Amino acid sequence: MPATLMDGKALAERLRGEVTREIAALGHVGLATVLVGDDPASDVYIRLKQRAATEAGIDARDIRLDASTSEDEVLALVHDLNDDAEIDGILVQLPLPSQIDETRVTYAVAPHKDVDGFHPVNAGNLYLGTPLHVPATPAGCMALLAEYGVDPKGKNAVVIGRSEIVGRPAAMLLLQAHATVTICHSRTADLAAEVRRADIVVAAVGVPGIVTADMVKPGAAILDVGLTRTEEGIRGDVDPAVADVAGLLTPMPGGTGPMTIALLLESAVKAARYRRGLLAYPTL
Repeated sequence: MPATLMDGKALAERLRGEVTREIAALGHVGLATVLVGDDPASDVYIRLKQRAATEAGIDARDIRLDASTSEDEVLALVHDLNDDAEIDGILVQLPLPSQIDETRVTYAVAPHKDVDGFHPVNAGNLYLGTPLHVPATPAGCMALLAEYGVDPKGKNAVVIGRSEIVGRPAAMLLLQAHATVTICHSRTADLAAEVRRADIVVAAVGVPGIVTADMVKPGAAILDVGLTRTEEGIRGDVDPAVADVAGLLTPMPGGTGPMTIALLLESAVKAARYRRGLLAYPTL
């Protein structure tokens, strides 16, 4: 029996409706997105985020800087946004041009305005089990599991990829949900054997079709995060044939992608609540 597709578009639409109502109740939520340079993929991501934010009623400020912008100029902008009373959340689109130290810029964003959840204060609180802002993609994966009745408690989970953006935070969230978690990466000796034991798989390495049907435990829940644009179109990390084995599977596209946008909007609302003192943030 083919896998049930986890409809991220439908869940994201519902969540965005809830966010829209929360924003109306708050009266104003300000979000600044910063794009340095003209990377085509980054431009697409920013346009999607800006459109979704505007549709939800967020005052979305779209800041574009030339690729030659210096690190000091970016840092000065971030500090200005930190001090701007009209801005609740800040998102600096990665990657940045080579002359800019991404770590310095990430650390410069005020933690309570860091809607991406990349600042070490937010990453550290996630590690400690007291999450504040959480990266949107792994948060969206957890929301999809909950929506489809998958309780990670006591289950074996494999996360393929160890990035600070998806892999590591996804592993922390699954661990906090009481799964037994294995993180796999480019040095894993036998990826197929690790994946075959998993009840839940999060594939997030950007290698088309790296997860094949023979690697998947029958009935497993598979979340495909990796997205690669190829000559044949958009490909995920999960081979389409996995649908014949898995119990649940996110489509590509239409699975985890829409959830990332929806959870980013939720993070912007949370930032507004932090800044107003409606939620407690330890650095305020």
